[in-house]
Amino acid sequence: MKVLLLSLSAVICCCVNVVVLEFLLKEDPNMANTMTFCQFLFISTFLFATHSKFGSRPLAVPPVYHALMVTFFFISNVVNNWVFKFNISLPLHMIFRSGSLLVNMILGVLLMNKRYSLMKYLAVVMVTIGIALATTVSAKMVQNKEYGEDTEFTIWLFGIFMLVFALISSSMLGLAQEKFVTKFGKHPQEAMYMSHILPLPGFLIFIPEILTNFSNFSRSTPINLYILFFPKMWLLMILNVASSFLCIRSIFSLTTEAPSLTVNLVVSLRKFVSLIFSVLYFQNPFTIYHWLSTVLVFAGTFIFSMVR
Repeated sequence: MKVLLLSLSAVICCCVNVVVLEFLLKEDPNMANTMTFCQFLFISTFLFATHSKFGSRPLAVPPVYHALMVTFFFISNVVNNWVFKFNISLPLHMIFRSGSLLVNMILGVLLMNKRYSLMKYLAVVMVTIGIALATTVSAKMVQNKEYGEDTEFTIWLFGIFMLVFALISSSMLGLAQEKFVTKFGKHPQEAMYMSHILPLPGFLIFIPEILTNFSNFSRSTPINLYILFFPKMWLLMILNVASSFLCIRSIFSLTTEAPSLTVNLVVSLRKFVSLIFSVLYFQNPFTIYHWLSTVLVFAGTFIFSMVR
């Protein structure tokens, strides 16, 4: 029963987070960094009290190693936020980010001399074909239907290059974490705490943007909550931060209670449900080729994670 409840919590909270994210981005594509800042601030504050015991708990992993991982983590998050300013739709973003398997495998072979089974290589080929298909179809839609101007297509293409860069940063983070776990052991709560608190000074470069967004939030349409009127954008931001935190906690708890098969099924299910909702509710352009690419990506990801 506990595993079932955690699975439901993970799917619901993670899907709610993606839905609220898209609501916010529909209002203003430039607020992604503000969302990330709010999430980082809340999670680091919560873990500062519960895990770090207000700074009194010693670190199990030296700070210099955390700093290296945080660099990759921060770059990956910021770049993934920026891509929404370059005409990248959320469904394409979700499909493309699943390509981390391909990048992780290439970097693992080149940097760590890893070797994989034939089935894993075939799974990555499926993911690669799926991403290539989705990107190609989206490129034609942007170029011919949605905008029809070379300038807009160039902007979209730059967004794709940024997604690739973010994938590389994310994969480098994964390899670094793997290396440090081997050396220092598993410390997931500490890693989560440090990866959210150390990047906070990096958001200083976005202070003007963040303050502008906060001001716009306060001036947004008020929502009647029976006992008070609350600005719509602040309400969405609170929902985004809360659902993000609960999503992360649910997935983390599930990994300690359930086998990897269950965890991977839950993660794949929540991605698929989020994608379906994004396409149907927000009416994002999605052709039969996008559906085919989605099946290839999710099936390839599932096979890769299951094969030893």
